[in-house]
Amino acid sequence: QVQLVESGGGLVQAGDSLRLSCAASGLTFGGYGMGWFRQGPGKEREFVAAISWIGGSTYFADSVKGRFTISRDNAKNAKNTLYLQMNSLKSEDTGVYYCVASEAPNAKDVLSPDYWGQGTQVTVSS
Repeated sequence: QVQLVESGGGLVQAGDSLRLSCAASGLTFGGYGMGWFRQGPGKEREFVAAISWIGGSTYFADSVKGRFTISRDNAKNAKNTLYLQMNSLKSEDTGVYYCVASEAPNAKDVLSPDYWGQGTQVTVSS
């Protein structure tokens, strides 16, 4: 059974940085496209970032381009972890961030993920 467990959320000030992690289990990590979605207060859930199965390509929402980076550790001795580095945070980045996985390997396939984590709260105060 696929499990995605996010961590690293918290309360920060505008302009700060934060790194989210997602520990994946129950899947052959290197074979899945991975990514992040978020849902702000009173907003619909939206795509944030995605990375292909071997990390060769990434895809970002326009609202986070140049501020967020996504990476993954596929090494055999790694803990199957996905990361989201968030810099220059803004109040509009506030929300619950969800780790997602797609059975298709490409970054843009993650726009329709197959698996979701429970989410981690990020709050950016202005």
